[in-house]
Amino acid sequence: MLGRLAPDHKTIADFRKDNGLALRRVCARFVELCCEMGLFATASVAVDGSKFKAVNNRDRNFTRAKVQRRRAQLDESVARYLSQLDTADRQEPTEALATKVTKLKEKLAKLKEEMGKLVVYEKQTLASPDQQISLTDPDSRSMATSGRGSGVVGYNVQVAVDTEQHLIVTHEVTNSGSDRAQLANMAKQAKAVLGTRTLEAVADRGYFSGPEILACHEAGIIVTSPKPQTSSAKADGRFGKQDFVYLPEEDAYRCPAEEQLPYRFTSQEDGKLIRRYWTTACQNCSIKSQCTTGPERRIPRWEHEHLLAWGRRTSSLKRFQR
Repeated sequence: MLGRLAPDHKTIADFRKDNGLALRRVCARFVELCCEMGLFATASVAVDGSKFKAVNNRDRNFTRAKVQRRRAQLDESVARYLSQLDTADRQEPTEALATKVTKLKEKLAKLKEEMGKLVVYEKQTLASPDQQISLTDPDSRSMATSGRGSGVVGYNVQVAVDTEQHLIVTHEVTNSGSDRAQLANMAKQAKAVLGTRTLEAVADRGYFSGPEILACHEAGIIVTSPKPQTSSAKADGRFGKQDFVYLPEEDAYRCPAEEQLPYRFTSQEDGKLIRRYWTTACQNCSIKSQCTTGPERRIPRWEHEHLLAWGRRTSSLKRFQR
């Protein structure tokens, strides 16, 4: 029908941009059709995100640190060109030297112009909520990717997929580089689309967050997500928090040396109430060197930490991966 005419990538991009609302309606209708066909028989979804490159080039994205680095590079170039001009002033005038001086002055003029632009970019960056701007695609943001030392200026596309049929239930495009605060939003959207009273949501360790799991729990969503391995003690070969057993009836922890760490006090951190537990028996403990380098080992516990035990389940995660 097209006579072997291949549409240009810009044609496809413009079609998507000009028909965004219609495409969203098509996706919504597709999900409705899947529901009518009984393809979403189990109320279980897997949530994940992918980084998509924007039109914006990395050189057209600025943060405060990037502006400062670029300014330092420009200052270095200006100093080098001025030094070359000083050297030229001490030499005998020739036609070749005059041409070189003219080119140096042109380069200095361009550097001055770029430094003026940097001043404007810095003001815009500081005025931005996340202190970052993109000139070509204003909504795109610089994000880290899985590759070591790599990154992309683009978007983080979040998707909730049915764990049985692997069909997309709902999706959302964000410019947040982290998945940490996306779980509850995507799981709630999936629950609303499926029209179920409860939902199971599976996500990787990048989504593990106490407040997000709490929000899911309050919405009737059971989360399966492995906890990140961030314990410095475990990295040093010492006992991690997982080696301490919480005793609900005593409201205390039992350590690897069979001593109990009773509750001491509650403090607030990042809007969360944290309960603290420790014992004075650490000083005379025979395995203290395997536990802590401080006077005693202190265990923090979030007031809703019992929900995280559900969040760490891995059976559904393994089933979906298979």
